[in-house]
Amino acid sequence: MQMSGAQALVRQLVAEGVDTVFALPGVQIMAIFDALYEYRDRIRLVIGRSEMALTHMADGYARVSGKPGVAIVVPGPGVLYASGGLGTAYGASSQVLLVSGQIPSGALGKGRGELHEVDDQLEAVRPITKWNARCTTVEQVPGMVREAFDRMGSGRPRPVEIEIPSDTLGMEANAELIEPEPSLPVAPKRRAIDSAVAALAAAERPVIFAGGGTAIAGASRELTALAEALIAPVMTTQQARGVIDPEHSLYLGVNYAQMMPGTEVVRESDVLLAVGTRLLMPGLDLSGKTLIQVDVDPEEIGRNFRPDIAVEGDSRLTLAAIAEGLSARKFALGAQERGDRERFCARWKEDISKCIKTLAPEQTAIVDDIAAELDGDGIVVSGITNIGYWSNLWYPARRPRSYLTTSYFIPLGYAFPTALGAKLGAPDRRVVAISGDGGFLYMASEMSTAVSHGIGAVALVFNNNAYGASKWDQAHRYGGRLYGTELQNPDFVRLAEAHGVRAESTTADGLRSALRRALAHDAPALVEVKLSNMMPPFQIVR
Repeated sequence: MQMSGAQALVRQLVAEGVDTVFALPGVQIMAIFDALYEYRDRIRLVIGRSEMALTHMADGYARVSGKPGVAIVVPGPGVLYASGGLGTAYGASSQVLLVSGQIPSGALGKGRGELHEVDDQLEAVRPITKWNARCTTVEQVPGMVREAFDRMGSGRPRPVEIEIPSDTLGMEANAELIEPEPSLPVAPKRRAIDSAVAALAAAERPVIFAGGGTAIAGASRELTALAEALIAPVMTTQQARGVIDPEHSLYLGVNYAQMMPGTEVVRESDVLLAVGTRLLMPGLDLSGKTLIQVDVDPEEIGRNFRPDIAVEGDSRLTLAAIAEGLSARKFALGAQERGDRERFCARWKEDISKCIKTLAPEQTAIVDDIAAELDGDGIVVSGITNIGYWSNLWYPARRPRSYLTTSYFIPLGYAFPTALGAKLGAPDRRVVAISGDGGFLYMASEMSTAVSHGIGAVALVFNNNAYGASKWDQAHRYGGRLYGTELQNPDFVRLAEAHGVRAESTTADGLRSALRRALAHDAPALVEVKLSNMMPPFQIVR
């Protein structure tokens, strides 16, 4: 078919099932906007106010919907601004496709000072993408889009980037669209499964540590079933919140090495099954223990600890295979052993809960209020702020893909635009962004995006007039020499109302009723919560 490069791009996106793109216009990519106009009844175009917000929105959309998120930006500053959200998606193993414009192909590498020119733009984002490439002919475009989706969704999902020069987008040629093929999950090797089954069957006190890979693979049912068969306590990373019911007797919570006794639980075990996690647990002593590490990404196996048994494979398939292997062995615990393991789990579940509540009574009460209003069905995006940090440990996420964090990248400004994308990915669910005053102002202009597109997410802005964690650090580790950490903030209510957003200000005592009103509004809303600076979980002063 005769088509332009831009038409080839958009038509292949339609073939891939894309129904939403996040974009900002600019001269090098206007041909894409013209091609999107032809498909305005098939693809929703969401225009944001910064490229970093676009990639955060695409990330939130992808993680909640389970479908890839697509962002389209101009070259140079557009790509570099977008890198904050792209790096977050990389750390969180999220399926985000960044389509980047490029200067005319004849000017590439010549350093003429073309508009938005960056020498070797591909290299600039290569460290935060799984794969990226440039196409310079119309004929290449469908195949490159198809490869991008294949790379993004196979094995460990991570963001990818393709860039297309402006002249390629505008020129016409014969191009052939490609029928998508689903990516198949990686099945584990039988020998590795047999070794894992033997170790777990012989274990006296096994422990399961589940990471974000279990949530991505949809392994909630398989994880819970295996834990119940073994009567093994389960700890998770923040990214795995929701893969097991927080009220389950075997779930001990999120391990946080600096304040939670997760390392103590492992110390009392003899076999540790780590699934879908790089196992970042500083100070963990595994001497005399058997470590089974399961991951779809072979590069993560052994990154922090050398496993005794390595299983490369999809978390869901692997956990199911291990359970089948135990069943084939007719594995069953005796009454005494079962009772011993149940008491062990109950003791630690109570101790960990008491530990967190004792350390942070005000913070946990606030998190409880948020959870009570969302009533188990909402989506929370945890930002870079004190209540967000404690939510990572305390919020009772009851469903997979319902609690989003930055993983290890941790950019300020993340929560609100990610929540907008999440709301577009799950329009029938209530979405709340937990932001600090410093972080929210990074992306406050996206309130206009929320209003323009009718995105009814709620921004909770916790205002302590400071970069709180840094101020706490200065107060307790640097002798109280406060410098550069206190903020002069705007009137958040008036700022929100100027954007057309319903807003109110309250204190922690009034948070729950204010949040109830905001959620009932079913439109963009903001609740400012004024509070004092509080201790974060990674800077504990006992």
